[in-house]
Amino acid sequence: MNKGLFAGLVLLSCLGVSLAAYCSGKPSPNPSPNLIPLYTDAPALVSQISNGQLYTMGNVTKVLHVWGTPYQMGTAHGTLLKSELNVMMPDLWSYLVSQVSEIMSKVPEWIAKIIANAGLDAALDLTYELTKDYTGAYFYEEMQGIADASGVDFKLLRRVHMIGELTKGSCSMYGAWGSATASTGHTFQLRALDWDTTGPYKDYPLVVVYHPNPNNASAGHPFVNVGFVGWIGTLTGVSATQLMISEIGVSFPDDTFGYESRIGIPFTFLMRDIIQFDQTVDDSISRIADAKRTCDLILGVGDGKLGYFRGFEYSAENVYVFDDTDMRPYNETWHPRIENIVYWGMDWLCPAYNQALGQQLQKFHGNITGENTLRYITPIVQTGSLHIAVTDLTSQIMWLSTARPDGWTGAQYAYDRQFAVFDLNELMNTPQPN
Repeated sequence: MNKGLFAGLVLLSCLGVSLAAYCSGKPSPNPSPNLIPLYTDAPALVSQISNGQLYTMGNVTKVLHVWGTPYQMGTAHGTLLKSELNVMMPDLWSYLVSQVSEIMSKVPEWIAKIIANAGLDAALDLTYELTKDYTGAYFYEEMQGIADASGVDFKLLRRVHMIGELTKGSCSMYGAWGSATASTGHTFQLRALDWDTTGPYKDYPLVVVYHPNPNNASAGHPFVNVGFVGWIGTLTGVSATQLMISEIGVSFPDDTFGYESRIGIPFTFLMRDIIQFDQTVDDSISRIADAKRTCDLILGVGDGKLGYFRGFEYSAENVYVFDDTDMRPYNETWHPRIENIVYWGMDWLCPAYNQALGQQLQKFHGNITGENTLRYITPIVQTGSLHIAVTDLTSQIMWLSTARPDGWTGAQYAYDRQFAVFDLNELMNTPQPN
């Protein structure tokens, strides 16, 4: 790359724009609860190798177990899902290229200019260059394993993992504990992913259960990663240490966020580091505060051991940590504070969705559970188009739904589809095949 161009882009990446606009979206006025029976059967084994197992979980998702070093776990992924990877990744790239105009409308002007002048691949390769020094080598070792075992081009895998830094989904989350969940006394967390449901993401949902090498203390602990085939960053995840991570891309910030950057650790890699390495929510607070951060986000981390949840206002310039007493933005009408709940609907300055989510949480305050959430909260708010994970972090039970793949019947969005129930302790303690 031209050195002068690169230097100019680095400077531009440090400039911030204060957006005073508000999200104008709102839920449909005639929502319906989701009363579809839960899928409670055990995962069904499809195939296995010495360090990997592939299962199906009804019509909801595939489940992949991987063991070993990062490269070994990547080869298990690439071996057991080779055919899917060789369809999914080229199709996804073709789809992303077809969506260039839409992508350009959602990214900073300087990135849009690169895409217009040099192409989407150049913008994603630049994102890699700006972030690689802040990224653990194990991410790219795992990608190399996937590439070597499947035959999918390594650079294609790398580019796909940079797309989150350019485009951020509108999503929702809550963390609830104490008086809000008095009926069980447990800690619950919601992660509703509202992202693209027209491209290939929806056709290849995947839950990956990571079993890092137990003889290497620096490799981390087991964790569950919810995403799609070929994806190793974290969009939604839960760990053996009873931590869960949620995220919302912020398109409508206020001036407390400060500037954004594209120089730092990609947020999906930071989120994975939290669930792979951190023991408590306090560890995650330190990790987020110390990180070289990039774009504007809201993050949420729940801790089933300590029994509470913390939310994060996250940007390159600033990070603020919230509990239920100081959650922002504060608005008594559309984003009131609720005892022992931290929540956001779709964005930071998004009155209609924040209000709808807050109303449902107030309605079920004292009896917020996984089933009440999937039946009467997410379908009423209409959040979680691509996937929804609701987790009881105390007992490590997860309810998961995914969007309708092409050619399938039923409702389109995850919040209106069947949920499968996962025993996370059982998943993360699955023994490696002999």
